[in-house]
Amino acid sequence: MPRMSRKTRGLLVQKKMKASRLRNGELKVKERARRDDRIKALLKKGKLPYTPVVMSWLSVHVGKPSTRITQADVNAVLKG
Repeated sequence: MPRMSRKTRGLLVQKKMKASRLRNGELKVKERARRDDRIKALLKKGKLPYTPVVMSWLSVHVGKPSTRITQADVNAVLKG
């Protein structure tokens, strides 16, 4: 097999990475939507305090540390 130059290998890697990002990006969007639905269902069932996974998700969506989240914040996320 002939040796490739460093530039050629780099270009091939970039091309493969771009295709991979496009393919995986679509899957990740769908997975995020499924995860949002799952977590919202858990929010409707329970009350504070939730499990660490749910609190982390809430923290990202509310924009507050998980220790500062109130039931009013949870209700706002469920409405919006």
